[in-house]
Amino acid sequence: MFTGIIETKGKIAAIQHLGSNTDFWIESSVTPELKIDQSVAHNGVCLTVVEIKGSSYRVTAVAETLSKTNLSHWQQGDMVNIERALRVGDRLDGHFVQGHVDATATCIAKESLEGSWLFRFQFPEAFAALVIEKGSVCLNGVSLTIFNVGRNEITVTIIPYTYDHTNFSNIEAGNVVNIEFDVLGKYFMRQKNLQ
Repeated sequence: MFTGIIETKGKIAAIQHLGSNTDFWIESSVTPELKIDQSVAHNGVCLTVVEIKGSSYRVTAVAETLSKTNLSHWQQGDMVNIERALRVGDRLDGHFVQGHVDATATCIAKESLEGSWLFRFQFPEAFAALVIEKGSVCLNGVSLTIFNVGRNEITVTIIPYTYDHTNFSNIEAGNVVNIEFDVLGKYFMRQKNLQ
């Protein structure tokens, strides 16, 4: 379980394809604090630490993860948002995030407001019922409040701190990000669909 509050960024140091799986070596300032078998969110995707060497650690993504996220777009040198799992007793500054990405969304507009940035994203229409005005969403692991909700489009505002401390500074129109919808909304829709 995560909160969508990014701790740091990590750099993709190496990528290895092994059958249907892909291994990623990540260089990060949090590496010395990690242990094998810990869960860490990378652009909002929960991945297990399987090896640690020096300042880098290795995670493995399976075919299901690669098909539903933007991990297949990652390249050596890319920067990813990193958040370690929530500890019992920690403050919940964002919202409950599982690290189970639902789909990808495409940035369709980016606008500088001379101090903050507006981003507009489009996502698969099958998830339209899971977004509400002023609701929560997780984009590339960042907990955000959405507005200007269309059928399958949302807008978010990024403040300077978030822009500088996450990979939102690298996102431009046409880029693909991971999106996780609010888990409470997913349970509500599931119950509604079963009735």
